[in-house]
Amino acid sequence: MTTTAQIGTEALRALRIDGARLLRRIDELARIGADPLGGVTRPAFSAEDRQAQQYVRAEAAGAGLRTEVDQAGNVIIRRAHDTVPGPVVLMGSHLDTVLNGGRLDGAYGVLAALEVLQTVVEAGVELVHEPVAVAFANEEGALFPQPFWGSMALTGQTDRLPDDPRDRHGDSLAGPLHLAGGDLAQLGRAAWPPRSVRSYLELHIEQGPVLEELNLPIGVVTDIVGRVVYDVRVRGRAGHAGTTPMGRRRDAAVAMSHVVIAAERTATTAGRCRVATAGCVTVSPGATNVIPSEARISVEFRDESAARIADAATSFVAELRAVAELTGCEIVAEETLRTVPVPTDPALRDLIAACAEDLGHGHTRLPSGAGHDAQIVAEVAPTGMIFVPSLKGLSHTPEEDTAPADLVAGADVLLQAALALGAGDR
Repeated sequence: MTTTAQIGTEALRALRIDGARLLRRIDELARIGADPLGGVTRPAFSAEDRQAQQYVRAEAAGAGLRTEVDQAGNVIIRRAHDTVPGPVVLMGSHLDTVLNGGRLDGAYGVLAALEVLQTVVEAGVELVHEPVAVAFANEEGALFPQPFWGSMALTGQTDRLPDDPRDRHGDSLAGPLHLAGGDLAQLGRAAWPPRSVRSYLELHIEQGPVLEELNLPIGVVTDIVGRVVYDVRVRGRAGHAGTTPMGRRRDAAVAMSHVVIAAERTATTAGRCRVATAGCVTVSPGATNVIPSEARISVEFRDESAARIADAATSFVAELRAVAELTGCEIVAEETLRTVPVPTDPALRDLIAACAEDLGHGHTRLPSGAGHDAQIVAEVAPTGMIFVPSLKGLSHTPEEDTAPADLVAGADVLLQAALALGAGDR
């Protein structure tokens, strides 16, 4: 096995990932969960999500790597022979998607981390700090509304997770997690010991328009926005749609529409936060001739300032009380997630920028408007993020795409940053 001293710094800098192999894997993984609308539907702990995990594990095994699934359902990929003590260089993202989402969000970061690990093995390089790839479970929270599930478990933040997690239909996570290879009863064992991660790197599509508009292939992420999410439940009273006078109705759908407007007003008219979104919506009983008796909706607020997020949340909850009084409906808002804005590590920002420059790739520094597992791992280790452009700024949609050359460029930057960290140079 070649050591870093034997191969030399210049030879390490000359290493590149196998771009054709990375692009092939991206295409193959995109077929798992491909839906009739042209997107990818692969919610965490679904059959499609398990198939995606199996695909990644098979590709890793074919590359001579070893894999395991921890109690939280995270897939961990290591070099077959690694026994190096001390903190590791962790790289990765997630495999699950939103409903009718794109093929790159999360999956690109996992496959690029696998590609980096395979490139290191093929080059015969021994590093001071073991490189490890991870596919975090349930980053999106599309089916089970506990986003960042896997990264919270790995970093020992299980106190932020429910004891009996349920999906959006009320079914327990215990069974699907078991099928994925995890164990809800032993969730605490997924936590890594303190200081076992030297640094964490996550490669991701931007999911916004900045890099494309600047015609730059690489983004160095400076901050990740904070976020608060509410599960809002509205209870009205069912009645005949043709015989109940308008003034005597307690229409849950009408109340829900006021909730949506209140959320939108929080970010626009009031300007209390950067963005607000009303997402998953259900109405019961869902018949054209029955006044809705129940409605449920998710509402989230995001901003780079924790104080502004808190202000938006307080204002929104106050508005819900006014909506309840106006419509005669009962409205309950349960906070299901709150994450604070997280800056990336300044030294890792500089390293990523230097690697991009060494590779001849233009870059800029920018914040992330989307949440990522990186902000969870930042609680326990220095964290850096690399962005590549999103065509037309689109993400969480079937049109999500990135130019192949940019996908390869981002993976090469990830490789060089991981090599520098693994060699102990930074």
